Amino acid sequence: MILTDTHTHLYSEEFDQDRDEIILRAIKAGVSRFFIPAIDSTSTKSMYELETKYPENIFLMMGLHPTYVKEDYIAQLEHVENELKKHQFYAIGEIGIDLYWDKSFLQQQQLTFKTQIRLAKQYKLPIVIHCRDAFDEIFEILEEEKSIDLFGIFHCFTGTYEQALKAISYNMKLGIGGVATFKNGKIDQFLNKIALKHIVLETDSPYLAPIPYRGKRNESSYTLTIAQKVAAIYDRPLNEIAEITTANSKAIFGI
Repeated sequence: MILTDTHTHLYSEEFDQDRDEIILRAIKAGVSRFFIPAIDSTSTKSMYELETKYPENIFLMMGLHPTYVKEDYIAQLEHVENELKKHQFYAIGEIGIDLYWDKSFLQQQQLTFKTQIRLAKQYKLPIVIHCRDAFDEIFEILEEEKSIDLFGIFHCFTGTYEQALKAISYNMKLGIGGVATFKNGKIDQFLNKIALKHIVLETDSPYLAPIPYRGKRNESSYTLTIAQKVAAIYDRPLNEIAEITTANSKAIFGI
């Protein structure tokens, strides 16, 4: 059984004391594919180091996270473009709009999101979307940019059934993580109405640990816990969930 964690911040300082142990524990649990989203230029060096150490397991993305869109966003976008020219990446991410913490940079976030979507089209890469309190704003830009070249993952999907269908209509898979195990997560109430071909698994570690680990540091081995929850929601065997979601990840990332 091969499980894929399509979104894990393994370079996070939260893992500085036991990163190798975390990765080996995940591999032992059947999670052997890790897709690593970028945040900003400060994460690039540690991402490359991870890839060098685990070339068979670690696959990198490049992008500017919306909550890191600040006064220097132009320079950060230049960094993204420069790295894309000289290194192989498997997605542009994580990118999007986040209005939970700060609305003052909305215009810059919108411009940054559009710019990176266009880079994804240029390099024929998927996008990995971060959306928090911004479904309308995200969908507005996806509508403007929609094309056969626009595809990817709606990371950490927490929307309604209607929003799920809308995301799928833009060639997006739904990233299903720990929220699916929460009592108030709500997506478990409609997820089985969504065909399995439209979902991938993720942890977003070290954040959003699934029950029974909620409130603790998340890690990639918990992809198995999420897969077990998804198997229960769909009433399908665990190995089938693993097989389908990993195949979906390969369709998106091309590897």
